[in-house]
Amino acid sequence: MADQKPDTELDWVKIREEFNSDFVVETIFDKAKRKTRENPLVPIGCFATTAALTAGLISFIRGKSQMQQYMMRARVGAQAFTIISIVAGFILLPKSN
Repeated sequence: MADQKPDTELDWVKIREEFNSDFVVETIFDKAKRKTRENPLVPIGCFATTAALTAGLISFIRGKSQMQQYMMRARVGAQAFTIISIVAGFILLPKSN
């Protein structure tokens, strides 16, 4: 180690800096926008799931058991739609690139 030059000891730092400069840093909002453009059905399914869950919980609080059951079934359907959208996105995305 004593016979190595000081420049070669930290070559990995230079390599890492060059490696990181090739990538674009994207914020969480930029990533969300990009993912929404890639598969727009997933956010729609998430919104539908959240809406059905919220309406079901409100019905539960108000004591409307029939509406609560209906909304919980709607929530399961919305979750199934979201999962199917995710799987379809995984299958179709590589083919589009």
